[in-house]
Amino acid sequence: MSSDRYSLPSDTGVGNAPATSAAAASPAGQGAGAEVVVPSLVAPVTEETFQGFIELSATLPLVVLIRSAQDLVSVELGPVLEAAVERLHGRVLLLTVEAEQSPGIVQAFQAQSVPTVVAVIGGRPVPLFEGQATAEQIDGVLGQLVELAAQSGVNGRARVDDSEPEPEPLPPLHQEAYDAIARGDYAAAATAYRTAIAQQPGDADAVAGLAQVELLSRVQGRTADDIRSAAAAAPSDVDAQLAVADLDLSGGHVEDAFDRLLTLFADADPDGRTAIRERLLDYFQVVGTTDPRVASARARLTNLLF
Repeated sequence: MSSDRYSLPSDTGVGNAPATSAAAASPAGQGAGAEVVVPSLVAPVTEETFQGFIELSATLPLVVLIRSAQDLVSVELGPVLEAAVERLHGRVLLLTVEAEQSPGIVQAFQAQSVPTVVAVIGGRPVPLFEGQATAEQIDGVLGQLVELAAQSGVNGRARVDDSEPEPEPLPPLHQEAYDAIARGDYAAAATAYRTAIAQQPGDADAVAGLAQVELLSRVQGRTADDIRSAAAAAPSDVDAQLAVADLDLSGGHVEDAFDRLLTLFADADPDGRTAIRERLLDYFQVVGTTDPRVASARARLTNLLF
């Protein structure tokens, strides 16, 4: 593995672009000391988003990794390159390109294989290397890249904006329910959610919120010892078992709550079965219908029903 393979070339011509010094890639002083705010120092790009990133190359150098998820060397190189970029603390940005999904970018850089790593300074490509590279080799190449970009006046920095975005305001009835929950008025919260469901029956958040506040309302004012003692004294009493299942669920013991009611369901009378099924459906909303524990319990309930 030749060390020349990991040095920046003096010729930045790619394809039919005229050979030129990288120092002429950007007018002197353009991007000098400028700062750009980005969500991350590493960004996946596509043919649709690539041009917007290229415009940043007037401010700081870009490193482009053309890779393939099916190529082992690409998979191994990605984290090493990302770590090297992070060590430069915003002096460069890394763009990752999936070759199969963005053939236009591959053609633009005339990449012959994956992985291929190129840089862009002031809109001009600078070939870096192909194939494997060690962390030490990558650090050396990127260090040279930063120096070369600075000679062109491209010496800005990227600052990662890690601030949390402002949450979107809740719909009025949802906010009313949240406010009621905050003051412990679960009845008012339930009323707000029921009104939201009446106005928009497909409001899944309101359905889940109603199930949650009804659960909180049922366990409010009762001690765990009283609930568990009553259930232990009457193992076949549906109301007592529903109460202890509520306690389990509110304490995060989801599978215990499901198992208790599904076990009880098998020997319950028709009225008891209806109550248990309705309570389980409420639980599914509270836990989340995509939760794998819900999928398992729902399948078990279906088997018991049929």
